[in-house]
Amino acid sequence: MPLDPDIAEFLELIELGRLSGKQRPLHEMSVAEARAAFARTAAIFEGEGGDSLPVHELRLPTRDGAEIVARLYAPHEPTAARPLPVLLFLHGGGYVLGDLDSHDGLCRDLARRSGWGVLSPDYRLAPEHKFPTALHDALDAVHWLAAEGPAHGLDPRRFAVAGDSVGGSLAAVLAILAAHEPGTMPLVPLRQILIYPVTDAAAAHASQERFAIGHLLESAALDWFYGHYQNDPADRFDWRFSPLRAADLSGVAPAYMVLADHDPLLDEGLAYGRRLEESHVPVDIAVQSGMIHDFLRMPAITTGATRARQTIVDILSTLQKGFER
Repeated sequence: MPLDPDIAEFLELIELGRLSGKQRPLHEMSVAEARAAFARTAAIFEGEGGDSLPVHELRLPTRDGAEIVARLYAPHEPTAARPLPVLLFLHGGGYVLGDLDSHDGLCRDLARRSGWGVLSPDYRLAPEHKFPTALHDALDAVHWLAAEGPAHGLDPRRFAVAGDSVGGSLAAVLAILAAHEPGTMPLVPLRQILIYPVTDAAAAHASQERFAIGHLLESAALDWFYGHYQNDPADRFDWRFSPLRAADLSGVAPAYMVLADHDPLLDEGLAYGRRLEESHVPVDIAVQSGMIHDFLRMPAITTGATRARQTIVDILSTLQKGFER
């Protein structure tokens, strides 16, 4: 399928910026420059405005004695008497970029429209914090939810995980741990929502060649991201870095996968979906036509983002109705 016309126009503007020398690919920037450039995308992609949705800033302890900030988005003020189901959302950015602000609009929208609380932890980034720090921070957020969630009006029994890009990879790993290492993962997600996830950092799948340049996320950037997160190239073969390489996916939470058909990560996402199907895990794979990586953050650019968000909202709303029966 051809690119969505609005996406194509957006990519043309990026190319003009490069030709004029005003923009450079992420992998040619320093980490500080790349973070600043990524931070500027939030207002461009999401558009201006906001709402009065209750948002709480939290500080979550980690296993190494540090604290990370998390944001809790609530469709109403949660109370112990009226607890919320909770979606743990893990942001993308290649383990190097991204923060609570970069995905604020997406998390806010999901909470407002679904009736779920959305807990988004600001896990620590590479290269300052190498593999598996991001995963450990995500796991520690789940431990906090299990222990402290009820006091904040959250119901850990009604729990799902989601994430985009490497956040989708982290969500997939949490689901595997819940199925096979329950002593490590204290909660069992009812659903995993994987949005164009990284599933195999150790191999270059064919879509990385088809969409190597000119489609926002570029193949060279993937290597740049993974190189910053890894301690050693062998880390990329660890299933916690590349969940497609997990030995056993049986018993993991039912999955909904959002993929983009002009994304370097498309083929590894499809491969992960096939592994889930072969493991008899219920999985729904939605390949969005004309879309690129990161499109879900782009409602100001493409209506495809709004439609894909609504499908996720519908999934969460259906789960919510099941709780109320």
